[in-house]
Amino acid sequence: MITHDLVILGAGPAGLAAAATALEHGITPLVIDEQPAAGGQIYRALEHTPLRDRRILGDDYWSGESLVKGLADTRIDYRPGTSVWQLTRQREIGLLHDDKAEMIRARHIILATGAMERPMPIPGWTLPGVMTAGSGQILLKSAGAVPEAPVVLAGCGPLLLLLAAQYLRAGTEVAAILDTTSPDHYRAAFKYLPGALRNTSTLFKGIGLLRELRRAGIRHIKGVSALRAEGDGQLERVSWQQKGVDIWQTLETPNLMLHQGVIPNTQITRAVGCRHEWDKQQLAWRPSLDEWLNTDIEGIAVAGDGGGIVGAKASAMQGQLAGLGAALALGKSTLSNSSAQAQSVRKALFRDTSIRPFLDAMYRPAKQWRLPDDNTLACRCEEVTGGEIRRMAEMGCRGPNQTKSFTRCGMGPCQGRMCGITVSELLADANHQSVEETGYYRLRPPFKPVTLGQLASAAEEG
Repeated sequence: MITHDLVILGAGPAGLAAAATALEHGITPLVIDEQPAAGGQIYRALEHTPLRDRRILGDDYWSGESLVKGLADTRIDYRPGTSVWQLTRQREIGLLHDDKAEMIRARHIILATGAMERPMPIPGWTLPGVMTAGSGQILLKSAGAVPEAPVVLAGCGPLLLLLAAQYLRAGTEVAAILDTTSPDHYRAAFKYLPGALRNTSTLFKGIGLLRELRRAGIRHIKGVSALRAEGDGQLERVSWQQKGVDIWQTLETPNLMLHQGVIPNTQITRAVGCRHEWDKQQLAWRPSLDEWLNTDIEGIAVAGDGGGIVGAKASAMQGQLAGLGAALALGKSTLSNSSAQAQSVRKALFRDTSIRPFLDAMYRPAKQWRLPDDNTLACRCEEVTGGEIRRMAEMGCRGPNQTKSFTRCGMGPCQGRMCGITVSELLADANHQSVEETGYYRLRPPFKPVTLGQLASAAEEG
């Protein structure tokens, strides 16, 4: 089994910055990424996107060029299109590429697995024509594909406004933005405004997006408190209610984009057994990390949104810190040298993330968007409804692993990625206990499908 000094899993902002920092300290990193091209979600398909008009995707997207081009350095062993199906506490990594499985070992690992969209299980969310805003943005960046107009965007968070603006610039008709941000959350966020003013550039970007959409005459319907996707076999219309108004309003549309923010992708850190904590501000699980972003398992660190949502710029800064931590762990740098180099990075990171409490409070998803009703699917893979989860709680199930045994919820192709946080919160609510007490799925490899033949070939080579 080949042993590498440093293996970085993920080629988004955090992974790319970590690789560049490692090179500066004489470390030759191996960078593994599931996608065919580097960039992660924020810089997806940057070198290959058919949208060459830079105005459409915006300056933030194109600012990743230098990071992505850094992978061209011949000292980096970059392997795109490669899935990780196993990771052990001994830092043994199972890889799958071109139908071939193999095992490698690392002295130090940086997980830069990024974020995933929070599920928004509303009635009708499984209808063809309903998808997440992140999925819509993937299609736009990688293929220049836009949805059939007029498109409706529903939910809350900066990504929803950004995607609406990008669709507008690409010439797609946006029928409406159905904003689920609670008016109470604006007041809750106000107390964090002084801290947010340390990062005025991000604040002004948000204000600029709102102005752009307003000038274009896009309907921005605020205070949406209930939402349904309706249609006979496919999406035909969207219905909603506003807070304090009993009347349902309806809009005909073939496409609905849903978004309730993003949460850390903790599938691998969960499976390997890292300690996690429930972030009450971001309403999500995240691994516990030290000042160098190391987990409680020796030789495994996490950088970027996989360790708590921080955004693209801050993820790159965390990648630098993780790279410095790797140099320290591998004996390529002293503590004093790494600390000195990290000082300016930590200051910049503090300024950039000072806006997070403001954003977390403003766009905190309300309970009705996180907890599906009894007739709405919570687990799409195994078609388990919110009502079935609540019935499991009535039968005495206190956590998701008991519930999995009775319902198969979390045992489908996504292995609980989509339903995990929803099931934990449903059970916590039904049992009148905290999410920490409720816990999360017990995850095991393989993380991704792998055949017995592929495993046999990996064992033979090993």
